[in-house]
Amino acid sequence: MLYVAEILLFHHAHGLTRGCLAFAERLRAAGHVVHTPDLYDGKIFTDLTEGVRYAEEVGFDTIIERCRLAANGLPDRMVYAGFSLGVLPAQMLTQTRPGAKGALLFHGCVPTSEFGRPWPMGVPVQIHMMDADEWVLPPNQDLDAARQLSETVASAELFLYPGNRHLFADNSLPDYDQKAAALLLDRVLSVLDRIAQPSGSRLDGRSETT
Repeated sequence: MLYVAEILLFHHAHGLTRGCLAFAERLRAAGHVVHTPDLYDGKIFTDLTEGVRYAEEVGFDTIIERCRLAANGLPDRMVYAGFSLGVLPAQMLTQTRPGAKGALLFHGCVPTSEFGRPWPMGVPVQIHMMDADEWVLPPNQDLDAARQLSETVASAELFLYPGNRHLFADNSLPDYDQKAAALLLDRVLSVLDRIAQPSGSRLDGRSETT
């Protein structure tokens, strides 16, 4: 019997790129249901810095509200996923919307304290990033937050990939790394299969470099 997870996937600061959509299609091909809301109203930026600037101009509160609206009307028992900028709403919904089945955090992580609640007990989370990515290293808090989460939450897994690319799982961007992206996808499909099982699955937290 095929068990299916339902996923709400948020795009990164470039916008809803072909690579984001392609990733969603890979998950659908494995039998899962994936929603890909466009938080930028169709705008796509070739330069990441310009995309971040646009998000700042729109306002992160507005971006978060668009994410909340995207979740409205969807089941409570969702897996929330996000690329970089999209990690913020994915993590927020996992921590604050009751019923989360899991979280997939790609290329970023936020301290759980940002949302005023601890990580929900037993909810699995995978975090994927490159170990020399300047977007996650100090002064940014992402890698530190990811390590803290993986060390303190039994259901958290942190996967560090060698390299300095940021959005390495988006096959439409220069940062794409085919080998790392393939390994990331394998790990994601594995945890989705476990999450989709009727009884769910607890994970043993660990930190791993590939």
